[in-house]
Amino acid sequence: MASATPDKSSWTHNELHRAILAAGVALWSWNVDTDDLIMDELGYELWNVDRSEPLTFERLSEKIHPADRDRVRAAFTATRALVGRYEIDFRILVGPDVRWISARGQGEDEGIKKRKVMGIFLDVTGRKQAEESHELLAGEMSHRVKNLLAIASGLTTITSRSSTSIEDMTKQLTNRLTALGRAHDLVRPLPSGQGAAALLGDIFTVLLAPYDDEGAFAGRIRVAVPRLGVGENAATGLALVIHELATNALKYGALSTPEGTLDISGTMCGDDIEIRWTERGGPAVSTPDGPGGYGSKLLQRTLSGQLGGTLHHDWSPEGLLVTLRISGDRLSR
Repeated sequence: MASATPDKSSWTHNELHRAILAAGVALWSWNVDTDDLIMDELGYELWNVDRSEPLTFERLSEKIHPADRDRVRAAFTATRALVGRYEIDFRILVGPDVRWISARGQGEDEGIKKRKVMGIFLDVTGRKQAEESHELLAGEMSHRVKNLLAIASGLTTITSRSSTSIEDMTKQLTNRLTALGRAHDLVRPLPSGQGAAALLGDIFTVLLAPYDDEGAFAGRIRVAVPRLGVGENAATGLALVIHELATNALKYGALSTPEGTLDISGTMCGDDIEIRWTERGGPAVSTPDGPGGYGSKLLQRTLSGQLGGTLHHDWSPEGLLVTLRISGDRLSR
């Protein structure tokens, strides 16, 4: 008894259909004369249209993103004169969501059978989102590098004017750039509503940690500030402010003696944050003569320009008290 031979053409058709479904390929056919458009089940799901109603390319194009609509219409019209394969990517609106679609087919009127053009739709949303993320990352990295180069250039100029020797300039500039590096090490995404870079307390703690090791006892630097997020731009400015204040405290203030202490506290004043830098246990303090050096100018410029705040010194005999007022809006940027 002869064994049954499988229908090879039917088997091939079924396997091809399954492969198309597995690949997420939606099939479509467009009549170039009547504008009628038909799609398979996956196509209707992809575009989120009701298959019970007659479908035309003009009706389907209403779901195309307004910014892409004219471009897609022109491209589909041009396929009649285009020889060979074509591909166009565009966005469609599915409720509140945006999907990226890639339409692919074969052009040229001469090859059209029964006045119909056929092709496929592919959902390429994931790929497009990945490309956009890469572009944003590249732009952000470029922006950060330019900012750092600008800051480094400005610091070099300021440091060169305030230094007494090449060795002094090298030490000051290295310390300032190191402070910026520590601030950037903290930059990371934070939970919603806490900013975009680092926590305010972390910035103070990390930048002041090296000075805490130089005293007679551990814990002579205490930080108690509100839990606030600090944006990437504000983090660099705040790092410079902290470094300059700490450098002055190490040279002339409480951190210049083993028994000196430093307290940093913060309170909210409306939308702004007020930070009090209190030095105690150091040498006697007196109000300095003159307008101050480049370090003082750097503090003022950074507070007023980059952080939208103010800086006030209280030269009390017990120790220096610095009050920083920083815009809450600027702090989160």
